[in-house]
Amino acid sequence: MTSGVASIETHESAEAARPPLLREVFGRVLRQERTRQGRTLAEVAGEAGVSTQYLSEVERGRKEASSEVLSSVCDALGGSMIEFVGGVHRELLGSRPRPVALAAA
Repeated sequence: MTSGVASIETHESAEAARPPLLREVFGRVLRQERTRQGRTLAEVAGEAGVSTQYLSEVERGRKEASSEVLSSVCDALGGSMIEFVGGVHRELLGSRPRPVALAAA
């Protein structure tokens, strides 16, 4: 029988080992830009025409936003979808597992 703590640690290790979900990366990139601008969830959500709760869930990677919502949020942040996708691309490149270099024998 395993303890609850060991089970939680195993789950967290598995979460850390898996590649990020696209919705999680989308959310991180949006949140980074919003906080860089010093804006609140309420400000950006209101401008984008979505609820604060929904934008919060998108930023946390809990909801999969439609392309229309992503476009509205990008507009509210003063950016374009091209810039957003570029940020997502850079984030995904940074999270790729690196090959292990083995020392020559």
